[in-house]
Amino acid sequence: MKIVSVINYKGGVGKTTLTANLGAELAFRGRKVLLIDLDPQSSLTFSFIPPDLWQKEYSESKTIKNWFDSLSDGGSITLTDLIFTPRATNDTLNGKGKLDLIASHLGLINVDLELATELGGASLKQAQKKFLKVHSHLLNGIEEINDYDIILIDCPPNFNIVTKNAIVASDNILIPAKPDYLSTLGIDYLIRSLNSLIEDYNDYAKISNKEYEEIAPEIIGVVFTMIQIHGGQPISALRPFISQTKRLGIPVFDNYFRENKTIFADAPQYGVPVVLNRYSGITYQGVVSEIEQLVSEFAKKIGI
Repeated sequence: MKIVSVINYKGGVGKTTLTANLGAELAFRGRKVLLIDLDPQSSLTFSFIPPDLWQKEYSESKTIKNWFDSLSDGGSITLTDLIFTPRATNDTLNGKGKLDLIASHLGLINVDLELATELGGASLKQAQKKFLKVHSHLLNGIEEINDYDIILIDCPPNFNIVTKNAIVASDNILIPAKPDYLSTLGIDYLIRSLNSLIEDYNDYAKISNKEYEEIAPEIIGVVFTMIQIHGGQPISALRPFISQTKRLGIPVFDNYFRENKTIFADAPQYGVPVVLNRYSGITYQGVVSEIEQLVSEFAKKIGI
């Protein structure tokens, strides 16, 4: 089972759209996919179920927030308890694969503050042990799950403790970005933050008497989103930012998501990602073809 976190410091870069369509297309290809929504905005959750259904059936006791909250009383809830199958998307799959989801909650913002209170200690050794414990919560929870080919984690647009939990639990990191100044500006800093977290975690793990294992999440690459196309290529104004990112020495996907606000903005209200919809029209078919090519590239990179 592969675990991939999708993250960028900058919001509004198509992170959730990328996660939803990656998961949906992989499921269409016969994979068993679990999506975990760690973003308090809950956009991934609402891409598959309407807010009123979430409010009625999930908000009180069946979100990732409830799982984090339960850790304080010994973990009375498991991640498996929270998994559900979005009906509209899975009806579209026609049994070819499976896509399940763990929903998020706005209150996840407060969870990070509560986790922060668990850090620290009377001695350096105690502080190191608490660091490992707090940052490995999600890793330990996911170890109970084994019925999937891949887990995709939609992270919040920051580097808080919840995000760090996702990174510690992951095999790979995927970075969506718009090819513009602000969206690409923080990629280098994000990479340095990732490396710093991994280094700290592994330094502490080495002295934990094998209670904790070292981690080694790898960056799959940067996927450019919201691309404006002319003549079959990104417009000239975007190319310098793409080139600048490549000079950072990290992989950049050959394929990308083009910008089409109508197609992508409408999909969540139907609970079915764009790649699984059955719209007609040359523009739609072009968008779907590009998503399919990106998913093929992604699947090859991680070996599924």
